[in-house]
This record gives sequence, structure tokens and C-alpha cells, in this order.
Amino acid sequence: MERMPHGSHVSPCRVPAGRLRPGALLTRAGVVSGLIALSTLAVCGGVAAAAPAAPSRSAATLPILLAEANSMSNQIDNLSEQYDGLSIQLGEARSELKIARETERRDQRLLAAGEMTISQIAAEGYMTGGVSPTLQLLQGTSPQNVLNRASIIQQLAQENGDKLSLVSAAQDAASRAQLAAQQEENQASKLSAAMRVKVAAIQSKEDVLNSAVFAQAMSVFQKTGSYPNINVTGDSVGVQALRYALTRIGDPYVWGAAGPSSFDCSGLVVWAYAQIGISLPHYTGDLWNSGEHVSRSELKPGDLVFFFPDIGHVGIYVGNGMMVDAPTFGQDVQIQPLLAQYVGAVEIVG
Repeated sequence: MERMPHGSHVSPCRVPAGRLRPGALLTRAGVVSGLIALSTLAVCGGVAAAAPAAPSRSAATLPILLAEANSMSNQIDNLSEQYDGLSIQLGEARSELKIARETERRDQRLLAAGEMTISQIAAEGYMTGGVSPTLQLLQGTSPQNVLNRASIIQQLAQENGDKLSLVSAAQDAASRAQLAAQQEENQASKLSAAMRVKVAAIQSKEDVLNSAVFAQAMSVFQKTGSYPNINVTGDSVGVQALRYALTRIGDPYVWGAAGPSSFDCSGLVVWAYAQIGISLPHYTGDLWNSGEHVSRSELKPGDLVFFFPDIGHVGIYVGNGMMVDAPTFGQDVQIQPLLAQYVGAVEIVG
């Protein structure tokens, strides 16, 4: 998984309205056992054995299709998290762009006001060494008038010198603000382009999994087992969020979604904690840094559990080695065992 400019792991646009979802896929942890069992099913069902050379998808055996479907669904999950990370950065870039544009407009107004002041000074003849009309009242032959005139000239020179310095500073600030705004605009454009690439990659993989070639594999995926709901006790921050997450069991996985009726893995976490007033970033890489890290032996209901070296998946621990999560493309929100690729856990504190 790539790394993002802001130091997070990289890891969402919504699925277009009306797009059909495939049947539920096997969990990542269940792929190996599923393939062993399904190899027998494939033979008994009369599916042709694969040729020694890599078979085409249309000629592939069911176990091969199952493995490929699982791989693609995992890739979709990872691409979704990368999209989530880019989406957060794009929001930040757009906010910075707004600030930069406002700063640019403010500095341009200050510059215009300063330039008007300079014009007024020049009109009075001060810039050319002439005498300001204000000083004409001080003209006279008495020594006191001469002293007064000299004092006022010195004061005006000091004041106008300060104005000249302010105008120069305003010019520099306006130039810097304009450059910063352009840089933020360029960054936003780059992030938008990167997000479009992720969307295209995800949709191309979805198209494969939704194709007729995978129909038999998908029908098998729908027969995977389910785990009963688990009653949790307590009133900690984590338990409160967990209770909300458990109400979403059966809702579909949709990449980039954060509720209220569809979710990706990090979106379920974000939604559940938002229900108790805690705002979390919609991205696994940032969630990893959003609380206190705890060991596996210290896991409590409501803790966030993370999987895979790239921290590409997250769930909410429910106890007894189980978690609730939005597993991956084609699977609904469900309770399942912790995956074998467990890498760590984080406790969210209020």
C-alpha cells in the first residue's frame, strides 16, 4: 500500500446509484478452508479440471475462481481505504485553498488601500520634496514657527515612512498569498486525479466479480456461515459505540460508505463512534493513530482491531475473539472471528 504525503498509510466516491451487488464473499480468514472443501464440490459437480497452463476465467475450476474472487475483493477493500485517505487529504487541501484565497483577497485590499495612501502623499507634493498643504499654515518668519514647521515635517516623514513600509509588506504578502493559493489548487487537482484512478480500478474489479464467469463462485459465497449476535455489558465509550455498530449487522459493504445504511470497514467505525459524539477519520491509517494502543491480551469490547501489514482492514472487537466489521466487497456487516492477519488494536478514549 502506498504512503500518503501527510505521513499516513494510503489507503471513497460512492458506488453509482442502482449498481447491483454480488452475493456475499468468503471472509479472508476462511479462504483456505473454503478452497479445500470446495475442491471436492467442484469435482462432484462435474467441473472440468484446469489445464497445466493458466486457464482462462471461463475454463477455470471453481476453487480457482474462488481464490481469484477473494483476491479481487481484498484488492477492492485496499483500494477503498486508499481512496478514503485521498478523500481526507482532498478535504484538507480544499480547506487550505479557501483560506489561501481569503488571505489573497485580504492582502490585495490592504495593498490597494496602501497604494491610495501613497497617491495622496504624492499629490500633496511630499514625495517630490514639496511642502504639504498642511504645512503652509506653519509658514512664517518667527523662530518658533520655523521650529514648529520642522517638527511637523519630521513627524509626517516618520508617519509616511511607516505607510511606505506597510505598502511594501502588503505587496509581499499579496504575492505570497497568490502563490500559496495556486499551490493548494494544484494539490487539490492532483488528489482529485488520483481518486479518479482509484475509482476506475475499483469499478473494473467490480465488473469482473459481477460477470457471468463468477456466477457459480458467487452462489457458493452466499452459503458461508454466520455468527450469532453477542450481548455486551458495560457503559464505556467503546461499548457504547459497539452497541451502535451491532445494529448495522446485515447492512451491505459499499466502498467509501460511512452509513447510515451501507459501510466500508473504516466507515462502520466512524459511524458507530459518531453516534456517541466522537469524530474519527474515515481511513484505517489515521484510525491507527487515533487512540491508545493496547496488547491483544488487553482487548476490551469496543476496541478497534486492525489487520494486514498495510493496516488495510479494521473492525470493532466484541469479545471472545470475535469482532463486528464490514468485511469486504460482497459481504454484509457481520460478526466474525478475528482474522489471522491481526496486527494490533487501539482503544478510543472519550
